[in-house]
Amino acid sequence: DKILSEKTVTVPLEVRDIPDNMEIVERSVATVDVTVRAPSRILDQITPSTLAARLDLERATVYQLEYPLNKSIISLPLGADVIEVRPSKVQIKLELTKEATLDVHPSVRGKVAPGFRIAKIDVDPKEVSVSGPESKVRTKDAVTTAPVDITDLDRTKEFEVDLILPRPELRIVSAQTSAIVTVTVEADRGNGRGGAPRKK
Repeated sequence: DKILSEKTVTVPLEVRDIPDNMEIVERSVATVDVTVRAPSRILDQITPSTLAARLDLERATVYQLEYPLNKSIISLPLGADVIEVRPSKVQIKLELTKEATLDVHPSVRGKVAPGFRIAKIDVDPKEVSVSGPESKVRTKDAVTTAPVDITDLDRTKEFEVDLILPRPELRIVSAQTSAIVTVTVEADRGNGRGGAPRKK
């Protein structure tokens, strides 16, 4: 047990205690290499599941871009010592969180049945609140619905579809992640056939 050995383990870099009004937009590394020294029987227990690298951002600001990675961020089994953490620092860019209300635009694909036309398309909700990093939230953006297939539709129909955000960094604030698209279809009087059924 008196003979000490070393090994290097790669572990995920966990980031915690990010201030409530901020979020990470960039980070230079996702993992760190931790070199540990311990007696052989303890060293055998050193794995990515028994080591943790946790960086506390409680006092972080949007102006700080570099954070030191030292021994204090590593938790490990009793009897083991951290010799080195690589890299020795990480670049993390934080931004203030911004919230905005965006319009919801229905997305429709295909053509209704011959002899019919779309009278109107409604979507509920008409707008949703989203949040995300300040630089990614733009009020002129719109949330779209997943495409609604109206091919050969010959009656008014409701579709429940997912909401699709304009940017991957955004989140929907409310619990609602879907929308109801109502496609109102009526007989097309302009072609003289009205709502006559098609020949098979």
